[in-house]
Amino acid sequence: MKIYLLLLVSVIAETIATSMVKASDGFTRLGPSVAVVAGYAISFYGLAHVVKVLNLGIAYAIWAGMGIILVSLISYFYYHQKLDMPAIIGIAFIIVGVMIINLFSSSLIEK
Repeated sequence: MKIYLLLLVSVIAETIATSMVKASDGFTRLGPSVAVVAGYAISFYGLAHVVKVLNLGIAYAIWAGMGIILVSLISYFYYHQKLDMPAIIGIAFIIVGVMIINLFSSSLIEK
C-alpha cells in the first residue's frame, strides 16, 4: 500500500509541474519555472522507487494516465480550456484503462 502512496505523490508532483509549464510563460517567470523543475524532480524520484516494486510499463501507464486526467481537469477549471467530445471520450478510455489494470492485471507487482 505504501508504494501506491508514493505513486500518488509522484502523480501529484507531475501534475503540478505540468500545470506550471503554462504558468511559467516559456520559463520567463521564476516561481512557476521553479515549480516545474521541482515538481518533475520529485515525480521522477518517486517513480524511480515505485518501479522497484511495480511493473515498469504498468507503473508508467498509471502515472501517465492519472497525470493526463488531472492535468485535463486543471486545464479545464483553472485555465478555462474547453474539452470537446472526442477529448472527453479519450480521457474516459484512459480512466477505464487504468481501472482495468488495477482491478484485473496480474502483472502489477514485479516478480
